[in-house]
Amino acid sequence: MNKKKLNLARKQIDIIDKKIFYLIKKRTSIVKLMLKLKIYKKEIVDHKRIKEIIKNIRINSIKNKIDPKITTRIWKSIIWAYVGFQRRNFKKK
Repeated sequence: MNKKKLNLARKQIDIIDKKIFYLIKKRTSIVKLMLKLKIYKKEIVDHKRIKEIIKNIRINSIKNKIDPKITTRIWKSIIWAYVGFQRRNFKKK
């Protein structure tokens, strides 16, 4: 194993992780805004929209030669994490 190359690769991953963290922060602020627009708790989950998102992720993964199992699993995790967030933070009007 080449420790120098491994450490360099790990530093590159750390840089990418920081960017992902910033994007998650941005996404969270948009989800908070969307939550304020929802009147009923049942509006939190839109199964049609989720299917559409996962379908597009799968198509883009194949086009970009990324394993669709990885990307769809990541996006499903993101989606359901935010569904949980919205359920916990939903305030009746």
